[in-house]
Amino acid sequence: MMLIHTHHFRDIERKPEYLQPEKCVPPPYPGPVGTMWFIRDSCGIACAIVTWFLVLYAEFVVLFVMLIPSRDYVYSIINGIVFNLLAFLALASHCRAMLTDPGAVPKGNATKEFIESLQLKPGQVVYKCPKCCSIKPDRAHHCSVCKRCIRKMDHHCPWVNNCVGENNQKYFVLFTMYIALISLHALIMVGFHFLHCFEEDWTKCSSFSPPTTVILLILLCFEALLFLIFTSVMFGTQVHSICTDETGIERLKRKNQPREHRANWRSVKDTCGGDFSLNWFNPFSRPWQPETPSDKDLVRQVSSLSDVESTQTTEEHSEEIKDEDSIEVLDE
Repeated sequence: MMLIHTHHFRDIERKPEYLQPEKCVPPPYPGPVGTMWFIRDSCGIACAIVTWFLVLYAEFVVLFVMLIPSRDYVYSIINGIVFNLLAFLALASHCRAMLTDPGAVPKGNATKEFIESLQLKPGQVVYKCPKCCSIKPDRAHHCSVCKRCIRKMDHHCPWVNNCVGENNQKYFVLFTMYIALISLHALIMVGFHFLHCFEEDWTKCSSFSPPTTVILLILLCFEALLFLIFTSVMFGTQVHSICTDETGIERLKRKNQPREHRANWRSVKDTCGGDFSLNWFNPFSRPWQPETPSDKDLVRQVSSLSDVESTQTTEEHSEEIKDEDSIEVLDE
């Protein structure tokens, strides 16, 4: 038996006995099925709280500074319903994106027994994550914050305190879309309210004093403009990723891994939950749920050991992504 020396983070091995199974033990207390997904990251939790605070601040200014003091009741009722509906959908999408398992790979299954049960043949490989000791299916990447490998991971977003992956990308897209819409709506209402206050007496256009009213409106204007730009860019980026069936990490790493690219419309339907309907815009409607990867989905085929070394070289140029794969090869 011969051990081929490559990069120190990844070992290409000819026999599964080199797996060191004592380093890959399943979690002693696995969580029960259906347990709510929540990442205990202080930065992410703080960002999520800030997100809710900013939306509630906008709600306060829109209602108590602009709409309730207005004498145009039709204008107040229509804009109040529209803004509150969009705010509710945005916060609901945020909760769903934050509390949904993004597609975590089972942890601790890269054991000697499991590898041997796959009965690898010459030219077959499996990829192992040395950080969470899991066998990684195709297009899965390790998140250092979630401490798990995530299927079809796009990126980790601190604003939703979660990864954006296979199971929750729809909710993240809806979150960015609804935040962009309420930001645009708030900007338009602030503009009309300033014009109204300039034409009328400032003491009659708000229940607050004129200086307080101006400060509250300027802060809301700045917040709405900032989040409109940010979420619009994120929404466009996510839609582009869905239509091209390429995640953000894959664009950064540019891995030359052979895989089938789905048609654009098929990728959109899978992400949004089937054929076009109002459920696409419903954060309470689940997206398409992929089948649980079978054992054969964990095995990848290469024509020769040199192909594995070529893949290895490609991955070594992407150390900054911190997605360190180990490749196990059984060759007789």
